[in-house]
Amino acid sequence: MPETAVERTAPADATAETDPTVDRRFGIFSVFVLATGVVAAALMSWWLPLHPSVGQIGTGLLLVLAFLVVEQLSVNIDIRGGISWTISFTEIPLAIGLFVAPFQVVLAAHLIAGVGTLLARRVQDRVLYNTGAEILEITSAFAVYTLVGNVLLQGEGPRWIGAFAGALSAPITSTLLGLAAVYVLGRRMRVGEAVRLVFRILVLGLVNASVGVVCYKVASNVEHGWVLVLATLGGVWALYLAYSGLLREQRDLEALSEVSLIVARSGRRAAARPATGPDTAIRPDDWLGVAHRIRDQLGAARVVLRLRFDPQAPMHTVVAGDELPAEVVDLAATGARTDALLRLPGSHVRHFRRADALPEIRQALVRRDAHEALVVPLRSASHLLGVVEAHDKLSRWRGFGQADLRMIGTTASHLATALDNRRLLATLRHDAYHDPLTGLHNRPGFRQLATELLASNPGSVMLRVDLEVQPAISDALGYAWADRITIAAGRRLRDALGADTPLARLEGGAFAALLVDADFEHAQAVAERLVVGLSVPYPVDRLTVEAGVVVGYSSAAMADGVMFTDAAGARDGAVTELDVDELLKRADVALRAAKSSGEQVRAYMPSMGQIFLRRFQLVTQFRQALETDQVSIHYQPKVALPRREVLGVEALVRWRHPEFGDLHPDEFVPAVEAAGLVDALTEFVLEKALIRVRKWMDRQLRIGVAVNLSVRSLADLEFPRRVADALQRHRVPPELLTLELTESGVMADPARALPVLRALHGLGVVLAVDDFGTGYSSLAYLRQLPVDEVKIDKSFVFGMGSDLGDLAVVRSIVELGHSLGLVVVAEGVEEDAARDQLAAMGCDVAQGYLISRPLSEERLEAWLQARTAQAKNIRDEMILTLLS
Repeated sequence: MPETAVERTAPADATAETDPTVDRRFGIFSVFVLATGVVAAALMSWWLPLHPSVGQIGTGLLLVLAFLVVEQLSVNIDIRGGISWTISFTEIPLAIGLFVAPFQVVLAAHLIAGVGTLLARRVQDRVLYNTGAEILEITSAFAVYTLVGNVLLQGEGPRWIGAFAGALSAPITSTLLGLAAVYVLGRRMRVGEAVRLVFRILVLGLVNASVGVVCYKVASNVEHGWVLVLATLGGVWALYLAYSGLLREQRDLEALSEVSLIVARSGRRAAARPATGPDTAIRPDDWLGVAHRIRDQLGAARVVLRLRFDPQAPMHTVVAGDELPAEVVDLAATGARTDALLRLPGSHVRHFRRADALPEIRQALVRRDAHEALVVPLRSASHLLGVVEAHDKLSRWRGFGQADLRMIGTTASHLATALDNRRLLATLRHDAYHDPLTGLHNRPGFRQLATELLASNPGSVMLRVDLEVQPAISDALGYAWADRITIAAGRRLRDALGADTPLARLEGGAFAALLVDADFEHAQAVAERLVVGLSVPYPVDRLTVEAGVVVGYSSAAMADGVMFTDAAGARDGAVTELDVDELLKRADVALRAAKSSGEQVRAYMPSMGQIFLRRFQLVTQFRQALETDQVSIHYQPKVALPRREVLGVEALVRWRHPEFGDLHPDEFVPAVEAAGLVDALTEFVLEKALIRVRKWMDRQLRIGVAVNLSVRSLADLEFPRRVADALQRHRVPPELLTLELTESGVMADPARALPVLRALHGLGVVLAVDDFGTGYSSLAYLRQLPVDEVKIDKSFVFGMGSDLGDLAVVRSIVELGHSLGLVVVAEGVEEDAARDQLAAMGCDVAQGYLISRPLSEERLEAWLQARTAQAKNIRDEMILTLLS
């Protein structure tokens, strides 16, 4: 017979469970049901008065026993919202009781069995309601039995029809009361779910009522019919066991599904939370719902979840059901190593009973005020993630069974997997947003955190800090030592800025920090303090290593291109709020400007952005400029001294930009070199120069060309092969090609440059050292370099007429070059006096504005023709003078 019961399950509306208004409303409803039952029983007793007899005592005792047996075979069907229906074989003894006992005896037997079972199960909170419900069930059964037999059949039909109808009316009455209880409690129950539940109850009631009537008829009318009755009951019992087993499996699966959904929702919140924020996914309500669902399914007095969300933190305790003593709640944090149930090995289910447990287990159960417990450790491959405990089955004389052990074991496995996945997710999230070397945020983590802060704090300042350790230190000590310096710098930054300041290591020795709601004066002070702190030498074992520090910073708010000096001004003006990437880029621009100017701290100014934006545009447009003939070659002639004969030209690159106009090489060549495009530029100039030489050779002019090389070309072992291919392709003798290299370019990496120079020299190409005298170790390395020429830097030639020191340097270089068998070329010759002085010193070649400015191909051809005509006129005049 179905009985409606209020369990302390986890309802969909968690607040309804503990709402005192709901409890009071259900209490009033329970009293009303009980009062209605008492009145109905009194009326039924008046209608069907009791005629006591000695035989009724034995019949009553047998009915009590029958009701008790079927109560122990009951199964609970849990309904969302805290309602459960208890279904048993109560209709069978009820149907028999309608035949053999008066109303008062059957009612007393049913109440003794039903109420006694509830009290034994310690379910005191539903005694009033279920007592009233049981009275109304028996009363309705006898009322229907009497009405069918006396009114409808008028005492002439078979009695079993009335007994069958009366026994079937009991589950109908229980169902109506249960639906009323759901309404009173304010629980939500879907119509489809209610219909399926009512149908299931009526089907089971129909079967039980039929079995009860058939058993009575067979036992009373068939000889030895009790044997057949027992066989029938055995078959029904087997069917019931199979049905209850399937029903239990279904309910276990539903419980597991609900637990998995709760954990999955929690996991989705963990995945959706900000990477740098708190773990808002750890909500007590979620895990309390899991504990309640496990408790409901097991029919336990209490379920305790002890969960470890952080491997370094103590376990978090969640309790569903009876209150847990405070000292046991704190065990997860203070006494996990001393409590026997919290240090169990393995991950399988243990079933402990106080009566037969080991002393330390018994002590743990006594401390929990529990007579019986199921305990499952939650483990990953290497960590204890928590413990699940279920205390005391509500049906005390049955205790926890194998189905309960399977259910809690499977649920624990799900929880362990979910917790382990959460731990792995947390690890992956941390690794994805933090630098593994310093533990600071990396660029993605810093971007996310800074974006959130900038949204609410527009008046913030971005700092970019560069720690510069000499490459020689890394080469000498190894990169592991450089990493140790970087780690130490990260700690100094964290100590100087505080734990609340967003700080990140972007790469190498590059760091970034966001000063929230800081003005420029404060940012300048912080930057200077960081420079002082980071410049303190770093102890590395027995060594002390020094590192340079440069800081650039920019504001998160700008108004009409002008940066405010305080956050309040930024909020009052016409503000353009910048995102993190733009702010970092501007701080980086300021940092590079500081490096260029030799400063240690520099604030971003709008003009800096224009300069670097122009450089960026030039770099991105350079390849297209090569392909569309925006880049051209100009040539500056070189003449022999003192004859003034044109020996060759130097190829100089020019760029006529469609937006910026004519660009000097100093404007774009450094940017092109930094972007790694200088190889394309060198190949372009080399091709154009050799084409021009070939044209001159076709006109019987033997004029050489000089091409400047970059440091990158000197480090490219394939470069000599490409030069040889170009010479062969254009059929130019190698002695007509001069490759000019800077002294600093060779010294950047002599070990790699020397093999390239030797290979070029082996081709017969002329090698010249450009800007000689401005580098270092000139005399020491000049003899090792396979060069043919030295070019005196124009700064010495310019000052030669007014500075005796420059004059002495030029004379020394000429003498040194000649002593080494080198051709000496002087750049920057702009006056006749300088040319004459150089000729007097014995300088071999002059180049400068006195001879000619750099000329385009067309103007160079005109200059050469004019030069040739002038030389011819001079030669003719000399011949005429000699003849005369």
